[in-house]
Amino acid sequence: MTPEQKSNRFYGLIALFVALIAVGIIWFVGSSEADQPAGVAQAQIEPKPPETKPEEGNIYTYTKLFDAIAWNINSRYMEDVNTKDLIYSGIRGMMEILDPFSVMMEKKSYERLMESTHGKYEGLGMAIDSRDNYIVVMSPLEGTPAFQMGIQAGDKIIKIDDKSTFGLTTEDAAKLMRGPKGTTVVLTIQREGIPSLIEYTLKRDVIQIHSVPFYGVTEEGLGYVRLSTFAEDSEKELRQAIKELKDKKVKGLIFDLRSNGGGLLDQAVKVASIFLDENRLVVYTQGRSPQDKFEYFSQGKPVYGENLPLVILVDGATASASEIVSGAIQDWDRGLIVGSTTYGKGLVQRVFEINSDVALKLTTAKYYIPSGRCIQKPEKSSKHPQLIASTKDEDIITDSIITKEEPTAEEVFHTIGGRVVYGGGGVNPDLTIEPEKYNTFEVNLLNRQMAFDFAVRYTAENKLPMDFEVTDEMLQEFKAFLKERKFDYKTPTEVYLDSLTQLAKKDGKEEFYKDALQNLKQLAEKQKEEEFDNSKEMIKEHLKDVILRKLYGEKGFYEGIVLKTHPAVLKAKELLLDQKQYKKLLEG
Repeated sequence: MTPEQKSNRFYGLIALFVALIAVGIIWFVGSSEADQPAGVAQAQIEPKPPETKPEEGNIYTYTKLFDAIAWNINSRYMEDVNTKDLIYSGIRGMMEILDPFSVMMEKKSYERLMESTHGKYEGLGMAIDSRDNYIVVMSPLEGTPAFQMGIQAGDKIIKIDDKSTFGLTTEDAAKLMRGPKGTTVVLTIQREGIPSLIEYTLKRDVIQIHSVPFYGVTEEGLGYVRLSTFAEDSEKELRQAIKELKDKKVKGLIFDLRSNGGGLLDQAVKVASIFLDENRLVVYTQGRSPQDKFEYFSQGKPVYGENLPLVILVDGATASASEIVSGAIQDWDRGLIVGSTTYGKGLVQRVFEINSDVALKLTTAKYYIPSGRCIQKPEKSSKHPQLIASTKDEDIITDSIITKEEPTAEEVFHTIGGRVVYGGGGVNPDLTIEPEKYNTFEVNLLNRQMAFDFAVRYTAENKLPMDFEVTDEMLQEFKAFLKERKFDYKTPTEVYLDSLTQLAKKDGKEEFYKDALQNLKQLAEKQKEEEFDNSKEMIKEHLKDVILRKLYGEKGFYEGIVLKTHPAVLKAKELLLDQKQYKKLLEG
């Protein structure tokens, strides 16, 4: 090929290349317009401002970015956007990358939190629920205006002052009944067995929410005390209760922390101090930097000294501050832990008041009990709604984060006496009591509170002593009551049958399987009929529980049920009365 041919070919390729580019441009522009469906507007690209790349780790730069996005949405979105909803959604988005227990709290949640930690409010003093579109009293609190005026469990509140309660939420009803101390409110009550309505004029007062709902001495001479939360006065209440039990010369103490979801860190330390010698490490917290370590030691002389036998009861709902106390007692070999593995929350939280409407509950550190254990369960380390649905806003202290999937050899620890204990999953008891399991019938019976409704009617017609027993006749009356109330539920078998029926319909084989499905349905109904008889013992205990609470309050429940029938309490009694077994377990 001659130089001239090469040159012509070169310029020819250039011409082709330019032509292709021109065609490409025409195709791109043309298609972007020609392919656009009629009536659909095209996006307008706003001129981009000079680029300012966020500086990694600079909170102020990213805040400006957040502000710019919010401003553009608020100013330019096609419809009006509620500014509060916009910003609050952004804040909640921030919280989503944190642990489950760090949350933004609006005014109502914050007020409930403060109420629970202060342990008091101004009102009437009763637990209420919404039943059949009306507000029903579940229990009046002893010593409160509601209790003193004769309000009873099961009373249906028809009106609060002149306002009907029909369709009211419990929150709205509570708001109407609360108010400044000394002011009055009129309740119109419908009571089972009384045909006419009753009016009560009640004077509001300061309602003290007690952390110690019950304490007493068992028939065997052992002390029992229940602590339900860790609020501002919890340690004072507990200290006084234990002093009184000691004055009665109890042989040992059962300290019940089951279903205690926690509370204030300083109260956890003070409660542990009731049982531990002075200057014993109770817990330490560790923040994001080494200097953020704080140690908390027992204070003063113990009320219930180390030579006195102690059993602490725990379960899967024992959490937070309760785990600090039970864990410290276990690590110092001060007492035995009986029950099931605790919840496993190991984060310390602080509440920051942002303004009058918003507070931030933020995890600031992990906590560790004396052996070095951090008892956070791994599955509770991220925001999974199904894991935090029962977590109360009121818990100031929750617990800590561990990222390991499974316990390893490194998570083996030792108590002061050399006993092996484990981290990575709550406080494991020294002696395990398996939690009670309920079948489908029993779960539905409990959830729908059928026993409470029956107790309201039965006690209106029958006077029962505190030591009554549930008879077969009562059981039959309860069975008839369930039928009258059209109590029904689906067993797992029925659910499965429903899915089989739907599958047969879908495949067009409904007629073919008709007889077989009908036979299975009859068998399922027969099985359902038998479930009442199979659950008789559970029903008896539950009816007695509810009736005792209705007639005799918390005292009746604890003395008649908890101290006499709960497996964990019975095991604790056995250990405290058999010092040889008690010491053997304590020494490992």
